[in-house]
Amino acid sequence: MTDTGRPHTVPAVADPAVAEPAVADPPVAETATAEAIGPAHPHPHAHGPHGAGHGHSHTHPDDLAREPAAVQLARWAVELTPAKIPSVIRRALCRQLLDGLGCVLAAARGGQAAPALTVAAALGGPPEAVVPGLAAPVGAPAAALALGALVHALDCDDTHPGALVHATAAVLPALFASAAAARADGPALLTAAAAGYETALRVGLGAPYRFHARGVHATQVAAVFAAAVTSSVLQGRSAEVTAHALGIAGSSAGGLLEFLDTGSDTKSLHPGLAAHAGLLATRLAAAGAEGPSTVLEGRHGVYTALAGHTVTADEIVGDLGEMWHVSAVQSKLYPCCHLLHRTLDAAASLHARLIPYGGTSALASVVAEVPPGTEPVVCVPRPHRVAPRTAYEAKFSLPFSTALMLCDGTLSLAGYRADALLRPDVTTLAARVTHTVRAYDGPDAEAPGVLRALLHDGTALDVRIEGGPVRPPDTARVVAGFHANAGGESALTRELAERVLRLDREDGIDAVLALTSAILAAPPVL
Repeated sequence: MTDTGRPHTVPAVADPAVAEPAVADPPVAETATAEAIGPAHPHPHAHGPHGAGHGHSHTHPDDLAREPAAVQLARWAVELTPAKIPSVIRRALCRQLLDGLGCVLAAARGGQAAPALTVAAALGGPPEAVVPGLAAPVGAPAAALALGALVHALDCDDTHPGALVHATAAVLPALFASAAAARADGPALLTAAAAGYETALRVGLGAPYRFHARGVHATQVAAVFAAAVTSSVLQGRSAEVTAHALGIAGSSAGGLLEFLDTGSDTKSLHPGLAAHAGLLATRLAAAGAEGPSTVLEGRHGVYTALAGHTVTADEIVGDLGEMWHVSAVQSKLYPCCHLLHRTLDAAASLHARLIPYGGTSALASVVAEVPPGTEPVVCVPRPHRVAPRTAYEAKFSLPFSTALMLCDGTLSLAGYRADALLRPDVTTLAARVTHTVRAYDGPDAEAPGVLRALLHDGTALDVRIEGGPVRPPDTARVVAGFHANAGGESALTRELAERVLRLDREDGIDAVLALTSAILAAPPVL
């Protein structure tokens, strides 16, 4: 299921299809190519140092080399046009936005993110944005808060394995909340999305896994900058205003991982809090507020303060416009922490191998191998990983999630309902699942999935799913997942999928949001 011989980035090569209006083929299976497989390596500068300049003929390369990252990022974002976005990137953007919209619908159907929806409705504001689940339009910042909570509520939204950032959760809330008020058409939406995704992923890749190691959620750190850029581009702000918005947004970067020790679902709020703050940062900058241009790499900037790491501007934006990262974003196959996925692949294989032995009743013990960075997230403290206190905590439990897969052979949202925590077959088996730490030279989310099982009769069964980058799910699989999350395939879901996959043909966001609300109002398709 892996192919480690793929390039880590998508180069911005000449693209003969770049002027075409369509951004995606109909939702049928794609043939993956090397171009379609994007970056998964945690280091954005792994390609070696790049010269300055990046296509800005009006700025001397030596001046660019001295400019802060936020200034360069802002200029690139506001000068971005649809013609500069490779076709493979346009398809990836539309695919991931559809995946995120499915996550929004699944959360709204399941009554998730209720506190955020309540607060967004109370915040109100001018009728700038429609939010699925709210009776009336609200102001864009309030909508961003609600949409961010919805897209991330079930932890089934996509992830970039190298950055360990929930990419669509970092962009969709600001994009959909700001689009109507900005009167943005499809090409403008896609351009703003491209700028937002690239911002989020480059912030995460600037210090891969280092935010998490300090107890900080990289998604909220990255998302606040992505929201500022996305909204600035949609509103047609200048490079100067956008740079100030980034500087202001940095003061709202954060998001603690303390929820891991309590069972609370605070993490689900992080993208909404970031999107709300990012939109406010853009509005403040447009009103004349100033932010530090060295907000990212400065002496007291985000990396130093939150990651304990020093970076240079070139390491963040050195190949901006030359390399793209969104095509490596992974739509989730399981609705739980991405660090569990390779282990769950191994558990699915082990489930099948146990059938001749009578199933999980034959298991005496199971040991999982995990890389060092995975252990504190999904393995400890052990008592609460073996017996999660909440359904949300179960999504960050290696013993419980592995036991679920071993028992059922599949893993869906239903497996993480509160009543599933009381299943005796799962809880008994979870107590037999332990782990050992083994170093891996690469992103933890791409480490091999290894399970070593011992049966009561002494038989040893070992399963290994090789590590390394994997192909992002093709469009057909993402569309199927969207239909499932939306409550089942229907004429409404098919129309919505077609519109999102061809976003740059839309006149604006109104039809997309109207269809989303209509799907939510309709009964699920059985």
